[in-house]
Amino acid sequence: MKNIIITVDFSEHTETIINSIKTIAKTTSSQIWLLHIAAPEPDFLGYETGPQTERNHLAFRFREEHRQLQELAEKLRQNDIQTTALLLQGATIETIISEAEKLKADLIVVGSHGKSGLYKTLVGSISEGIIKQAKCPILVIPTRNLST
Repeated sequence: MKNIIITVDFSEHTETIINSIKTIAKTTSSQIWLLHIAAPEPDFLGYETGPQTERNHLAFRFREEHRQLQELAEKLRQNDIQTTALLLQGATIETIISEAEKLKADLIVVGSHGKSGLYKTLVGSISEGIIKQAKCPILVIPTRNLST
């Protein structure tokens, strides 16, 4: 195993998910790719350049997400795990699958928030979509009952 992608959504369980992969990464001397998909605001897509306040808000949000992602990567590096942080923009499932193929991922790690019912019907499950489309193994870590 050489390349492990860990999808990051900055939920309260993100660090727990990352920590659960440390042993695997160290044992296999794998490269960790922390991947966060920053999707644009839906209303913003209709603007060509967008009002300045929207653009400022998006820029602030992207900088904050980048900062958080770099902090998570640095914690792994301090544990002697080769780690690269990637902040990409696009449709979540498609972007994860595309990046996994580019990086020749051996494993994709996702957290499952355990949402069900109407939410899952309307929005779908990110982990389910990745499982259906990925060409490499997927490790789904349930987060519903995890404590950080």
